[in-house]
Amino acid sequence: MSTLMTTVMMMKTTQSARLLATAFVKAPRQRAFSLDASAPLVCTRGYVHGRWVSAPQDFPVWDPATGTEIARVADCGPEEAKRAVDAAHEAFQQWKDVTAKERSSLLRKWANLMTEHKEHLATIITFESGKPMKEALGEIAYSTSFLDWFSEEARRVYGDVVPSPFRDRKMLLLKQPVGVASIITPWNFPSAMITRKVGAALAAGCSVVVKPAEDTPLSALALAELSSQAGLPAGVFNVVPCSREQTPSVGRVLCSDPLVRKISFTGSTATGKVLLKMAAETVKRVSMELGGHAPFIVFDSADVDQAVQGAMASKFRNSGQTCVCSNRFLVQSSVYDSFLEKLGAAMDCQLKIGHGSEPDTTQGPLINRRAADKVLHQTEDALSRGARLLRGGRRLHGSFVAPTLLADVRADMLCMQEETFGPLVPVVRFDTEQEALAIANSSRVGLAGYFYSSDMSQIWRVAEALEVGLVGVNEGLVSTPEATFGGVKESGLGREGSKYGVDEYLDVKYVCLGGLSPTG
Repeated sequence: MSTLMTTVMMMKTTQSARLLATAFVKAPRQRAFSLDASAPLVCTRGYVHGRWVSAPQDFPVWDPATGTEIARVADCGPEEAKRAVDAAHEAFQQWKDVTAKERSSLLRKWANLMTEHKEHLATIITFESGKPMKEALGEIAYSTSFLDWFSEEARRVYGDVVPSPFRDRKMLLLKQPVGVASIITPWNFPSAMITRKVGAALAAGCSVVVKPAEDTPLSALALAELSSQAGLPAGVFNVVPCSREQTPSVGRVLCSDPLVRKISFTGSTATGKVLLKMAAETVKRVSMELGGHAPFIVFDSADVDQAVQGAMASKFRNSGQTCVCSNRFLVQSSVYDSFLEKLGAAMDCQLKIGHGSEPDTTQGPLINRRAADKVLHQTEDALSRGARLLRGGRRLHGSFVAPTLLADVRADMLCMQEETFGPLVPVVRFDTEQEALAIANSSRVGLAGYFYSSDMSQIWRVAEALEVGLVGVNEGLVSTPEATFGGVKESGLGREGSKYGVDEYLDVKYVCLGGLSPTG
């Protein structure tokens, strides 16, 4: 195993020379890793109306850690997407009338099968996304929890009997499924982002067509196989994998076909805006979980050790590639140096770079070289404008990037303006609560935010003032199926998870029952 030794470099700035030190980082071992194409649940064709379907062409799926091809998957186009929509529409006519108890039972069976096959499912995630095996197993548990949760919520979709102002009428509010839902999911949680949406949709009585990210289609297809084993009726759950080249045409079918009545998308804000325009053509219901740029604030009353561990959990999960990752670290002046010192020490002893299948790996690769380029570009921008490099700051082989810690960062630097999606920790110094909130709320997006404080009055003030959809107070990991997930501003529309997640797939119908005799 080669070692990248600590180096000390002099870099000139327009003001003065600065001393930069890079941390000791171990490059991942160069050895062979492979996913057994014949392993259980490794499926490579589309799934439409309960059948595995081929396409005229296929496309490669790569292991981002090694750059090697691990599978070739059917490259579905607009024709296959249309067949999937038609199949979902046909299935919906029966699925909407299946009792809530039956839908609940089928979702629970699906969840149980996921638990039974968790090792196989996690292995697929590790190889197609680069996620360390421990985290992949955690994702499968998280993914399963949504099917479990919505299997229970299926039986709690209640309507209302409204007190009527008229003696001869009764007023009822019924909740009914909206219809076919297009589910478009990202690569960073290739299993959980599907079940969080699909669990709610199926619980409500909708049928779905899933378009997984082109980087990670194998997880979606494995879920399709298990849905079949669980006994879901043909056409209720469909999967149309496709390449980056086919994505625009497939997306247009899924977002503009009149038979589709609902779109649920997780991905970038830019793509979300494109899909919203498509959905407007036929006035579809939409849920959008879009980009984040989460602030992580450490106030002077905080337990710094607790804040450091929260930062480690929030920032470095999936190598910084989550929508709710902390991106902008704001630390009050009196604890600034202490936080930097302790965070740097934690990075040194807790982070291990390598292939996700190795048991001691905590940091896998970024999803591709473009993602690595973005992290390095933001780092170089900050350094050129006066930031100090305390750890990392360099690219390893392929799409591996050393976890990077920057001090003396300013709010106008690129890393404070754009979501990173990588293992970069830029730390800004602030003096007052008002200053921290002004920086935190300056973003056009607002998905998640975190802060550490022991001042109860401050906790209430800041929790209410942060312009985000999720707030972690003295906690770096907040996602759970029992709670809502979603953002404000340009971070999206609607909520997933919790008892409110099912409502995104339901219409409310008012029924007025008149002509009733007020007397016997």
